[in-house]
Amino acid sequence: MQEVIKIEGGQPLDGEVRISGSKNATVALIPAAVLASGPVTITGVPNIADVASLSQILRLLNVQVVQKEDGHLIIDPTNMKNVDLDADVVTRLRASYYFMGALLGKYGYVRMKMPGGCYLGPRPIDLHIKGFEALGAEVDYSQGCYTIKADHLTGAKIFLDIASVGATINIMMAAVHAEGRTTIENAAKEPEIIDVATLLNKMGAQVKGAGTNVITIDGVNHLEGCYHEIIPDRIEAGTFIILATACANKMRITNIIPQHLEALLSKLDEMGAEIMTGVDSVMVYHSDKLKSVDVKTLPYPGFATDLQQPLTALLTMAEGTSHIRDTIYAERFKHCLELQRMGANIELSAGMSMITGPTKLYGDKVTATDLRCGASLVIAGLIAEGTTEIHDIYHIDRGYDDLTGKLERCGAHIYREMID
Repeated sequence: MQEVIKIEGGQPLDGEVRISGSKNATVALIPAAVLASGPVTITGVPNIADVASLSQILRLLNVQVVQKEDGHLIIDPTNMKNVDLDADVVTRLRASYYFMGALLGKYGYVRMKMPGGCYLGPRPIDLHIKGFEALGAEVDYSQGCYTIKADHLTGAKIFLDIASVGATINIMMAAVHAEGRTTIENAAKEPEIIDVATLLNKMGAQVKGAGTNVITIDGVNHLEGCYHEIIPDRIEAGTFIILATACANKMRITNIIPQHLEALLSKLDEMGAEIMTGVDSVMVYHSDKLKSVDVKTLPYPGFATDLQQPLTALLTMAEGTSHIRDTIYAERFKHCLELQRMGANIELSAGMSMITGPTKLYGDKVTATDLRCGASLVIAGLIAEGTTEIHDIYHIDRGYDDLTGKLERCGAHIYREMID
């Protein structure tokens, strides 16, 4: 038996959607919380599978976890034990690698399995390792596990060859207890990095420059528990804005930070979408005619790679040929094969897709090969004629909080079903 999502397409949507807390911030904030000596309360935690997996890892470390229904997560590392993280849960999500930086920073030792997550092509953690070694750690990889240890961590100047979000956050967490100053140059600038730095500073860390390409961390001896509210999820917000442009008469999307979405909103404006931006919300209106656009994914504040897959479904409705080039993950185009199954006119070449529209989509059995592919297929199912059946929806549940419920409340004919 497996659970699938079924969508009866062609239903115009109308209503309001409130965006949940950021998935990409949450999966880093939870490991960061173990650096504290007392309880950390995080609010706005999305109800997603990745949070459940990370909570399971916390319990392996003897960290007390209390999750309340209103999105409050209380993490108490008072009686924490630094055990080897070799359980299968570690391989369920890539973000488990944040425990490398957190445990190295707190204990000077960590042993854990190779992290997992969506396959988007090669995603090595060389930059993380380079950073740990610069701080004085020794790293060994054998039998599918990393062993990282340091008798003493010392601040260093670290230049990242690529502005990696994961490496920036991991090095930041490892450096909070290092002696002296650590400087991360060519640091990633994503809003989620600012959110993690804000949490660390509330705990008593000395992190400056988050959101710029140079971050400095002055080591401290002690971090305390604190209270922290997660920023809204810019990728969920972008997904719903794209979705509303595709099939809503009118939809209001609330609890967003519009500045985090400027690259997307600019492209949608170029396409001819009718969107009104407020202080912390947007109103999306039905657009009669959409035009093709060219998109190149780039590190923040450029166009997010996580949004190119949802956008592809919308571009099947646009007049002309659109080009998407992904400079972050060149292999992130498996969703195109599923969209082709539904009737999309898409040609693929190395690191690039060409979408010619408008083309009518038809419901079919398709597979979510990764998280954002799943979002793309949901959008396609909403605009397609007939019924779409999406398989491997655990990918969707990893990153979208109550996606089917939010859509159902706006008039979508969408439901979950167990099948053989």
